[in-house]
Amino acid sequence: MPTTQELQDFSTQVRRDILRMVHAVNSGHPGGSLGCTEFFTALYQEVMNYSTDFDMDGSNEDLFFLSNGHISPVYYSVLARSGFFPVDELASFRLLNSRLQGHPTTHEGLPGIRIASGSLGQGMSVAIGAAEGKKLNNDDTTVYSLHGDGELQEGQCWEAIMYAAGKKIDNLIATVDYNGQQIDGSTNTVMPLGDLKAKFEAFGWDVLEVKEGNDIEAVVSGLKEAKALTRKGKPVCILLHTIMGNGVDFMMHTHAWHGKAPNDDQLAVGLAQNAETLGDY
Repeated sequence: MPTTQELQDFSTQVRRDILRMVHAVNSGHPGGSLGCTEFFTALYQEVMNYSTDFDMDGSNEDLFFLSNGHISPVYYSVLARSGFFPVDELASFRLLNSRLQGHPTTHEGLPGIRIASGSLGQGMSVAIGAAEGKKLNNDDTTVYSLHGDGELQEGQCWEAIMYAAGKKIDNLIATVDYNGQQIDGSTNTVMPLGDLKAKFEAFGWDVLEVKEGNDIEAVVSGLKEAKALTRKGKPVCILLHTIMGNGVDFMMHTHAWHGKAPNDDQLAVGLAQNAETLGDY
């Protein structure tokens, strides 16, 4: 298993990838990607059991589904640096005919991607279906998913949340990126979410909170604690408190960088705040 320092170094390099990817095409979503860097690092470098010999079936391995597909930069970076495809392919982000489109797609056969995502509100249903399939097949591996907090304003999420508890889908760990920001402002301004912990619990889920969602040790610990709660009759939710734009000071704590690329000077500042660790592509 990697050390804490190795996980931190990996996260730092992923942040560099994110900044360089969106800058190169002046397009993309850096804010949420930067905020979820520790989550993806912990999941793929420490917690999840998977094979890079990728197939769509995914039998006898843990599966991950990204519902808030606009944070594809962090997903692509971690997949590449975890061995799913060459790191230098990150340079093709959002280019015509690239496998690395702005939202993940499946028609180009990118290893690691099992669903096209980005139509918010749908990933919970897909993850539940995959988890139920594993239970029917007596496959004792785990399904993980990630959702934006603003995404929970979609009604389909709550139908799925109710279904998962009602059908005892207890091999599912759904994480909510709880940063309080969405494209048009704070979630409290756009559509207040209320007490998410109480809501998930009222729907019949086990819920844990990770207050420091950008602390790699806290994230690893939270994911392992969630894994220990699986197969006890309830689906599991992690409320992961992150900072949008984390690691780049001028992008932090604001929705302004939800879907905005840095210019040349801003890129230089962001990269200077995240020193190269594993080698740029």
